Amino acid sequence: MPTGIHHVTGITRRVQANVDFYAGFLGLRLVKRTGGFEDAEQLHLFYGDALGSPGSLITFLVWEDGAPGRVGHGQVAEIALAVPPASIGDWLTRAMTARVPVEGPLRELGETVLRLKDPDGVIVKLVGVDLPADAPLPDPIAPTRLRSVVILTEQPDATRDFLIRFGYRPGTVSGAVQRMVSDTDAIDIRDATGFFPGIPGTGTLDHVAFRAADAETVRRMRLELKDTDATSVHDRKYFLSLYVREPAGTLLEYATDAPGFTVDETVEDLGRTLFVPPHDIARAEDLRVILPQFALPGEERNPMRNLHFIHRFHRPENPDGSTIVLLHGTGGNESDLMPLAHRIAPNATLLGVRGRSTEEGINRWFRRYDAVTYDQADIRAEAEAFAGFIDEAARAYGLNPKALTYLGYSNGANLLGAVLQLYPGLIGRAVLLRAVQVLEEPPEQQPQALADSRVLMLTGNRDLFARMAPELEHALREGGAALDARTISAGHEIQPEDLTLASQWLAGRD
Repeated sequence: MPTGIHHVTGITRRVQANVDFYAGFLGLRLVKRTGGFEDAEQLHLFYGDALGSPGSLITFLVWEDGAPGRVGHGQVAEIALAVPPASIGDWLTRAMTARVPVEGPLRELGETVLRLKDPDGVIVKLVGVDLPADAPLPDPIAPTRLRSVVILTEQPDATRDFLIRFGYRPGTVSGAVQRMVSDTDAIDIRDATGFFPGIPGTGTLDHVAFRAADAETVRRMRLELKDTDATSVHDRKYFLSLYVREPAGTLLEYATDAPGFTVDETVEDLGRTLFVPPHDIARAEDLRVILPQFALPGEERNPMRNLHFIHRFHRPENPDGSTIVLLHGTGGNESDLMPLAHRIAPNATLLGVRGRSTEEGINRWFRRYDAVTYDQADIRAEAEAFAGFIDEAARAYGLNPKALTYLGYSNGANLLGAVLQLYPGLIGRAVLLRAVQVLEEPPEQQPQALADSRVLMLTGNRDLFARMAPELEHALREGGAALDARTISAGHEIQPEDLTLASQWLAGRD
């Protein structure tokens, strides 16, 4: 009967940096890429040995540019990977050469350890211990399997007793650390009494999963945990599992070894295809556009720059050289409009941008006092910042500002309307969905100041904000813009007619 760790799951805010560290620097194999089973708009990456064997797996949920968490009690705090004992010196040299933060070699619980930090700050220890890989990787000094994890707890005795259910038994005690051992690995329980609690977010480890022999074993465990907060048994396609929190709050999973990652890919092709959970297959194409893209080591890549607005590119398989800049509505994000834009222009490169203003935790482009009263100073400040972003993005990515098309919805369309008036000539072509005039004192436009701008405005006849749209139409026409303003049968929400009209207009068939 298998015992030990099945996998450990963390949360990252930079997918490319994560891939570069785990598949590049550490040399693990990316064995699967999927949309998350709980949230398919969340990319989930699985790294491991050559077959993605249970016991070798580190997985990451991708919260691109997401809020950082805090490591504290009630949480998995560290990962340890086994490497050949004689390779510690080589790993130290490799880390220093790659400028990976490293401490050591140190001695922990009688083992030689290097302490590294991944790009999110997660502690990854390399432990010199002879634990052969089930499916060795090509690099002779590559990690072989998971050696241990550290759990921070304010109830060390209760945590210890709970872990015994999963095949662990007490081992060495060293200071505040109680080591629990299985036949293959260890869980180090650190007494964190008085320490602050963990907060979920990027740069933290979400849970550790333990190995179950088969589905029946998972179901029996569910019955044994009937008086806890254990979930029902979930089919994760590559394994069956349940979740439960141990008494001090750390999230645990219990997962079967089978069927494994070759259920939908050959051994040779593991990790090459992006899969969507079966229950989300109807929107598979949208999800493939929403989920962030990355390059594996050795593949051609387009580096991302650290600019003043959070942003993301989606590059289609057959780009036609055009680029559409996307500005989301209230509560959206940089990927929100990508499926719509991809349907409108399937071969366009998409540049999604995230507004910098927030309202009760949701993204916006500028502050407001109520639904129809807006912070005028903030509008002008963010319009200026956005104009600066376009200039720096053009230089950073080799874009032609004059050739860009802009697509905005609601609050994003409102900012574009303001930018058109405040910075004539910056925007050559724009599609504004449900836009209104948000400038209380629009600048007086010189005749034909917007003569080089083509604008499509689509307003819903049942939109509660539609009464404010004619003011924006008037301002754009006064500036000389080639404005095509249409009212469609819709409320504030986007309708299929928006897609049809925008596609025709961009293709010049209006």
